Amino acid sequence: MRLDKFLKVSRIIKRRSVAKEIADKDRIQINGKTAKSSSSVAVEDELTIQFGNKTLKVRVDNIKDTTKKDEAKDLYTVLEETYKESDNN
Repeated sequence: MRLDKFLKVSRIIKRRSVAKEIADKDRIQINGKTAKSSSSVAVEDELTIQFGNKTLKVRVDNIKDTTKKDEAKDLYTVLEETYKESDNN
């Protein structure tokens, strides 16, 4: 499955267009390698996603073409979630 579609179906990112934009800005890695929106995602892959001051690391547990909102969390496991402190002191 394409990276941008997985991020939308899993509801890690709400819109596919936003997922595509983030991936194409080199802010997503699959297994430690920079990924584009068209990169393939497979079960057991580890995704690292940078959102501004937040970094989210997840493992892909399942892949489905569509999910209901309550089933979306079954597609991945959060491995790590870190926040950078702002330098505006």
